[in-house]
Amino acid sequence: MPSKLCDYDILYTIGSGSYGKCLKIRRKSDGKTLVWKEMDYGSMTEPEKQQLVSEVNLLRELKHKYIVRYYDRIIDRTSSRLYLVMEYCSGGDLASIISKKRKERSFMEENFILRVFAQLVLALQECHSQRKKLGQGKILHRDLKPANVFLDSSNDVKLGDFGLARVLNHDTSFAKTFVGTPYYMSPEQMNKLSYNEKSDIWSLGCLIYELCALLPPFTAANQRLLAVKIKEGKFRRIPSKYSDELQDCISLMLKTSAARRPTIDEILKMDLLQDTLEKCGLTPPVSPAALKPQVGIEVIEDKKMERRKSSSSSDSSESEKRESPEPEGKTKEEGLELRLREIEKKERELKRREKLLEERERMAEEKMTNAETLIKQYREMKAEKQDLLSRAGLSTEALHEKYERLGILPSKKQVHFAMESKENNPGYHDDYRYRKLSGVGPISDKHLGDYRHKLRDLRLQNQANMRYENNIKNRHLLGMR
Repeated sequence: MPSKLCDYDILYTIGSGSYGKCLKIRRKSDGKTLVWKEMDYGSMTEPEKQQLVSEVNLLRELKHKYIVRYYDRIIDRTSSRLYLVMEYCSGGDLASIISKKRKERSFMEENFILRVFAQLVLALQECHSQRKKLGQGKILHRDLKPANVFLDSSNDVKLGDFGLARVLNHDTSFAKTFVGTPYYMSPEQMNKLSYNEKSDIWSLGCLIYELCALLPPFTAANQRLLAVKIKEGKFRRIPSKYSDELQDCISLMLKTSAARRPTIDEILKMDLLQDTLEKCGLTPPVSPAALKPQVGIEVIEDKKMERRKSSSSSDSSESEKRESPEPEGKTKEEGLELRLREIEKKERELKRREKLLEERERMAEEKMTNAETLIKQYREMKAEKQDLLSRAGLSTEALHEKYERLGILPSKKQVHFAMESKENNPGYHDDYRYRKLSGVGPISDKHLGDYRHKLRDLRLQNQANMRYENNIKNRHLLGMR
């Protein structure tokens, strides 16, 4: 029997958006805390109504440990409102955790990221796997991002918001609509090409990258530049505190070619997630697709072999130590002590680098604040100047013309070469002084040239007189000797 609005007590509003409101409620029958999404379907267009119906149908069928559970729906026809009653996730979403870590300037632990990664993969496996019992095809989420991944009280993942999800009835089916959040869109979506479940793999890679680096792998000032970066597929490595295996896994999921990206079953077979699944006590279901050749795993295994070859010298030295007659316990203790020292050394180096980065960020922020204050002061002074001019009844052009008449500002800018500049001409300063002292007005170019010639002749005559006087003095001195 469907429930009614009176069967629940509204506690408070959790959030709101373009879809409507999300409120925290309590069921009166057993006191269970739930949430409902309140949506006004009366103001929706036909495509939006179809999208809403598809979300309700998908939520009703998807029953998985790591997917937000659907409980009931309530239709209020008098107010044209629909209420979807769903599971309450007290841990919030991953987007709020990322923003909190970004403010604290600290990274998440790799164990937590791997746990979230493994549980998200299991949730997507439920969506992407064939549902033969219900005659249901593959379900694409199409909007996988941190804001749509929630955590419950046990910090277990709950994948939600299937509003943009779509069903593909066959393995060879492809979707063609342009939906989702731009930061997590795959290259085929950006190119407006057909896409399949490998598009969700790309979004998953972007999400795991953001959990590590606290920002998406591809960022830009506008959507056009963002599309260019996504199509190129170039991104920076995740912080060095995380393992190479995690970096390799993210790189595989962010391949620009959809065919080169691993499937969900191939990701689950990776050693990185196998260890996490064993620690968490999770056993993924085996599907027929898992028996296919696993290209992604082979690539990671090749990289592991290369790393082992690069460290062959250290391995050989360790084997020689083991072959020595010393006790095995002693050699193991010494090896552990050496590893601990190396780890401590690396941690100190990382802390030093982090301090340098923080100092650079602080200096950059100070420079930005100083620049902003200077710009603000300049704008205030400019506004005050304009205010004074407006009060005096003058415009900026009229003030400049007045300055030009008084000789304070040059009327026209002229270009002078190095040999012809006024500053390099010795007569320029003398003419200026003469006019300033005598009170003579502006002089024509002809008179100015005459004055310069006369001053040059006077200087030459003065220099000749000085040389003559020096010669006479030298003769007197020689005669005295």
